[in-house]
Amino acid sequence: MIIVLKPDHKEEDRRQLVETLRALGLAVHESRGVQRTLVGAIGDEAVLRDLPLESMPGVERVIPILKPYKLVSREFHPADSEVEVGGVAFGPGPVQIIAGPCSIEDRQLLLETAHAIREAGATCLRGGAYKPRTSPYAFQGLGEKGLELLAEAREATGLPVVTELMDPRDTVLVARYADVVQIGARNMQNFRLLKEVGNLTKPILIKRGMSATITEWLMSAEYVAAQGNQRILLCERGIRTFETATRSTLDLSAVPVLKSQTHLPVLVDPSHAAGSWELVEPLSRAAVAAGADGLMIEVHARPEAALCDGNQSLKPERFARLVEAVATVCGAVGRELGGGDR
Repeated sequence: MIIVLKPDHKEEDRRQLVETLRALGLAVHESRGVQRTLVGAIGDEAVLRDLPLESMPGVERVIPILKPYKLVSREFHPADSEVEVGGVAFGPGPVQIIAGPCSIEDRQLLLETAHAIREAGATCLRGGAYKPRTSPYAFQGLGEKGLELLAEAREATGLPVVTELMDPRDTVLVARYADVVQIGARNMQNFRLLKEVGNLTKPILIKRGMSATITEWLMSAEYVAAQGNQRILLCERGIRTFETATRSTLDLSAVPVLKSQTHLPVLVDPSHAAGSWELVEPLSRAAVAAGADGLMIEVHARPEAALCDGNQSLKPERFARLVEAVATVCGAVGRELGGGDR
C-alpha cells in the first residue's frame, strides 16, 4: 500500500513510520516529490490490519495498490520516471535512439558503425557480446573480448553502451563494461537473473518475452525494483502470434497501455519484430507516434556479411534517413529527438 504523508509532516514522524513498517517485516520504499512524500509498504499487508496507519502523526491518507506489481506502478509513482544513462535521459523528454549491430563481430566493423550512428544522431550504442541463439552451432558472441571492444567504441565516440547479460555468473563482468545492462526476451522471466541485476546500480533494460503478457512483463520489472534498482527501461520487441509475414508481431498497443500502468520509460525495438530492414523505418515512425520514449535499432556497416540478424539491420545511410523521418514524427507529436541538432 501507499502511505501519503502530509506536506508539513515532521521528519521524526516519517522516520517513526518507516521503522514501524520495517519492524513488521515489510519492505519500505520512499518516493519524495515536490509536494508529497509517498511511503510504499511492500509485503504481506495482513500485518497492517490492526495498525491505525491513518491516525499516525504525519499521515494524510492510505491508498491500497491493487496491481500485483507495486513499485513500478503509476499508483506508487504517478509522474513519469527519467532514467539517466551517461548524460542521456530516457523518459518524458527527448526521444532517444539506441543503435548498433546485433552482435559484436569485429573491431573495425564496430568502430565504423559506432561513428556512423553517432554522426546520424543515435545517443547510445548497442551490441551483443553474449548472444542467445536458437542453434548451439550459431555464432554465440565474442564474450569478454566483445565487451572490451564496446568499451573502446564508447571511448572513441562518447556513446554510452547497452549490452545483454545472459548468465548471473557474468553479472559483475558485464556491469564493469556496460552503461545499460539488457535482459533479453528469452530471459525476461529468469528470476534469478532479475534479482542479480536488481542489486546493480546501473540501468536495466528489460525486453518483453515473446509470449509474455504486459502484466508478466511488469512483474519482471518488479523483481528488479524490489531488489532496490528502480532504474528500469522497458522495451517492446514483438510477440509470437500466428502471423508469419514478419519475424514477430510488434505490439504497438503495448506502448499506451504501459504508459497508463507504469511510470517507467518505454522503448520499442522494431528491428527484431520486423525481421526485415524495409519495415524498420515505418515501424519506428509508428512507435514514436504511439508514445515511445526511445527506439532500439539494429545498424551494421555491412549487413550482408553480418554473422547475426543481417536481414533486419540497416546500413548507416539508411539509418540516417530513419533518424530524419523519426525527427519529423517527434515534431508532429510535440516531442524532440535526442542527439542534438541535425
